[in-house]
Amino acid sequence: MTRLLDRVAEVATEPGARARYRAVTGRVTSFDVAEAAGVSQSTVSRALRGEPSIGTETVARIVAAAAALDYVPSDRARDLSRGTTKRIAMVVDLENPLWSLLVGRLHDLLADLSYHLTLIAGHPDSEVLDPALLGGGIDGVILSTVALDSTLPAILQRRSVPTVLLQRYTEGGELDSSVADDRAGGAASAQILIDAGHQRIGALLGPRNTSTGRDREAGFRECLADAGIELDEALVRVGSFDFSHGYESVSGLFSGETESPTALFCSNDSIAFGALNRACELGIAVPGDLAIVGFDDLEQASWATLSLSTVHVPFDDMLHSAVTMLMERIAGRTGLGRRVIHPVYPVLRSTHGD
Repeated sequence: MTRLLDRVAEVATEPGARARYRAVTGRVTSFDVAEAAGVSQSTVSRALRGEPSIGTETVARIVAAAAALDYVPSDRARDLSRGTTKRIAMVVDLENPLWSLLVGRLHDLLADLSYHLTLIAGHPDSEVLDPALLGGGIDGVILSTVALDSTLPAILQRRSVPTVLLQRYTEGGELDSSVADDRAGGAASAQILIDAGHQRIGALLGPRNTSTGRDREAGFRECLADAGIELDEALVRVGSFDFSHGYESVSGLFSGETESPTALFCSNDSIAFGALNRACELGIAVPGDLAIVGFDDLEQASWATLSLSTVHVPFDDMLHSAVTMLMERIAGRTGLGRRVIHPVYPVLRSTHGD
């Protein structure tokens, strides 16, 4: 046996052998190992998986050839041979600051299940992503960036690609989704400001073509209406879920063209951070001159320099349920889409007033 192993190693390391093996692909493959060991590629795959049907001597030749060639088995190739890639794609909108919060946590959840995370950057209404998602290199998709009328979820459903929506849902969709109770959160934000004694309340709203933007606005308006408070549309601004929306809106609301609000509801914390920053630059005291309430409860909201009153969204719970539903779909679950709605709650700090 020792002489056999030595001979295999000698053949595999003959002058020029490695160069020939790597000339085309730049790396050693299982076919190269099979050639060196004098067996078929399928025999190499079975032997390296530890299947008992391969004889001891054959296994020894294969192991020796693999070692001599510095061959490292490809997890992805092995998974593909079993009908799975062990890869999950997450479509993210790089303009939305939440993606960086979600990605790290999702990576860890999937790693615990022996899955790899692949990120695909896209815009909420883009259809250019189809080739990347439908090319067979993934087992499932998590969409965190969709508009109410996005076509991508329907495309993935028609192609039978296991897909779960995270933090968003679409109209008439049959896909699973894991979301926060945005409507209740919008109402909670309004109630915080009402309880603090405010009547002239403004709103910096998110995109109305997203479920988060629409539902948070709806809950906010309903709560004000129930309290008998009329929302002055001159104090309403609609924009992206980003810092610049809050920053620029405060500039307009305090330009002197109209009576300024005493309080602002911001549809997410990033908008609120922009509003806080601009208020500070303009010398507007928060909460003395202007109360501000955000939505999401990002880590920065708890910083002493911000101390933002906001609405807590349970992102960890949302991720867990999204991954659970996706794994069930990958395993073969069929049937109508499910929507898991996670409860939210107000977090009172210092920016809302007394």
